[in-house]
Amino acid sequence: MAELYFDDIINVGKVDADGKKFDKVSRIEAVSEEYEVHVVLDVNSDLYPIQVGQRFRMVLAQTLNLDGSAVTSYFPEGKQKSLADKFEYVMHGLLYKISEEKSASDFKVVVYISFGGLQLALKGDPSMLAKFKVDQRLFLLMRNVETLL
Repeated sequence: MAELYFDDIINVGKVDADGKKFDKVSRIEAVSEEYEVHVVLDVNSDLYPIQVGQRFRMVLAQTLNLDGSAVTSYFPEGKQKSLADKFEYVMHGLLYKISEEKSASDFKVVVYISFGGLQLALKGDPSMLAKFKVDQRLFLLMRNVETLL
């Protein structure tokens, strides 16, 4: 089984809170339900439109292969089962930065991943983000769970 570096339901709280900067990209701000990780994610809104109140399962994994082996080539559609079969939106990117945020009463780690210019920032408890390392290549996978009204 593929090791999952992050697997949680995220609740979208804001979409393009600072205004829409690009025609086909939306920046979402969300919080994960179980781990209370703050998520800022750029999404291709042409391919995968997102609205405030939607809930998504979001997964980060090093491979799409179900057996956990490294991805070594392109998967022709329908030829081989993969983790991506269970999701609606998939991106591949590089973890380029890990930073720490300290305050008088709190300590958080922020993980930054770039997916060809679309950015992801995860901010949370260091124990939840301890598996991440700079220069890791990761897949982000998302699927709609349901919408909160």
